[in-house]
Amino acid sequence: MTLEHPSESSREAGWQALGMLYHNFFSGLILSLSSREGHDVVGNWSFNLFRRQHHEKFLSSFDKLGLTGLPHAVAAARYHFLSNRIGGVEVEYVEESETKAWVRFPHPRWIYMGTAICGIPDTVGQGYVHGWYGHNGVSLENPNLGFVCTSQDTHARDGFSGYFMEYNHELTADERVRFVDGEIMPQFDPDRAPALDSNIWTKARLDKARRNYAMEYIRNGLTELIPMIGADRTCAVGNITAQLIGRQFYPEVMEILGLDSTDRSLSAFSRFMTTMAVAHDDEVVISHDGSGMTITQTGWRLTRGMADLSPVIFDVWNALWEGCLCAHDRMRRLAVVKRPAHAGDSVIWTIT
Repeated sequence: MTLEHPSESSREAGWQALGMLYHNFFSGLILSLSSREGHDVVGNWSFNLFRRQHHEKFLSSFDKLGLTGLPHAVAAARYHFLSNRIGGVEVEYVEESETKAWVRFPHPRWIYMGTAICGIPDTVGQGYVHGWYGHNGVSLENPNLGFVCTSQDTHARDGFSGYFMEYNHELTADERVRFVDGEIMPQFDPDRAPALDSNIWTKARLDKARRNYAMEYIRNGLTELIPMIGADRTCAVGNITAQLIGRQFYPEVMEILGLDSTDRSLSAFSRFMTTMAVAHDDEVVISHDGSGMTITQTGWRLTRGMADLSPVIFDVWNALWEGCLCAHDRMRRLAVVKRPAHAGDSVIWTIT
């Protein structure tokens, strides 16, 4: 029985690989919901997910990002510029005045990996615009602040772009978001945009933040999906998505980790699971037993801080590693011996 301790470079590669895996899992979940549950369902889910993310992240990050005391339109736009830069998302920013500030997310879009953007309905973008961007004024207790969307991701124009605007009158709920055509964001000048302090936001810290960024979409996305379509449907859609993502991206994850994806041995998969567990900030112990292996992980980083944990979240999350094992060696199976009851609990698998 061995307790593994990867090197620092291996740990950073693990954060990058894990962020990529969860990122693709999120894009895949959007597509699965769109094709299996319908455009209206995935649009409502997008709204609920981003409203949840907004309540968790928006105001709590103001001091950390140096936004306290700024005019609200400027602060809102800078929040989206800086927080998405931290998350690894390409984004642009232009401040026209104290009452009007733009953000633009050019193609290729982070949220929709690769060709996934071709299968995304408009309801997804409309959902997150209403769920997050249209709620900034409410959170800032400024009823005059709204968001004007000038281009949507899937319309092959300017990516996703728009501006926060502080009007000279109170907005109704229906006026907090407007979709318009014909307005174009001014040219982005990186030298005039706010910047992250490189002494604080080191490469290692950014790698870890980008892992967290992608993970939060999965944990919150599954949490919001269960009350919408029920535990059984969430499990079914989430399971097939996780299985497929594990199978599709296992070789790419192994490449990022510097591991040999053609090595089909148990030892090779042991190294993979070890690096993934440590990349979550969890502890792992591997025990080899004849032709099989036992993996004991202490801690379940994905659900840290969550209350009223549904068992569906573990079922879907576990399917991701089942998919990875199938890509590694389709003749082996990952069996759960012990399920975690909470974020700090342990999970035990055997591979037979």
